[in-house]
Amino acid sequence: MTDKECCLQNLQSLADAIVAMFGRNCEACVHDLTSLHSSLVYIRGEVTHRLPGAPATDLLVKMINSQAEKGDVHSYRTISSEGRSLKSTTTLIRDGKGRAIAAFCINFDTTEFYNAGQALLPFLHPEIGTPPSAETFAHSAGETMEALFHNAVREIGKHQTTMNVDEKKRLIAALDADGLFQFKGAVEQVAKMMGITRFTVYNYLKRVRSTNTTHRKEEHQ
Repeated sequence: MTDKECCLQNLQSLADAIVAMFGRNCEACVHDLTSLHSSLVYIRGEVTHRLPGAPATDLLVKMINSQAEKGDVHSYRTISSEGRSLKSTTTLIRDGKGRAIAAFCINFDTTEFYNAGQALLPFLHPEIGTPPSAETFAHSAGETMEALFHNAVREIGKHQTTMNVDEKKRLIAALDADGLFQFKGAVEQVAKMMGITRFTVYNYLKRVRSTNTTHRKEEHQ
């Protein structure tokens, strides 16, 4: 067995141990970085629903080509293809010459914990009413849209991927009222964060605006 094969085998055992410890919301992955087009050689857990043979992620490719010596990234937030919130860690494994030969990644689905936290908040802090307004000093339009989105989700008190249809309509209505859809690319970003298609976002938005127009007409009669 080569040193690389031994390393990958040890990482697979580590992946098994971590998922056994943290349960169904956890996923651990092992990548062989000598073959980026099919780098995923082992995956335990079903958070991202990938299979062995999947390619390296965009972040992993950037890390490999980074000039930084270490390059590991811990506890960063990301979103699954279904719109679920994840907390992730990616660690590069290097050989004796400092070359990245493998990667060990952990993805933890925090969606259910968000909902539990929102449900418990009034009991843990009964003195809390409406939280004070917070301003996000964004460096890009994407950051502003993300801040508006998460503020609206917080007001509804339920993670977007677990909302029913009525709650999703309320979310879209709140985002429209806050002006999020004035930004270029807003529909695409909202669709990604909600884990739904652009067509569905457009459909909800059309219904919301139609309802608002009807209400305004009734008020002026």
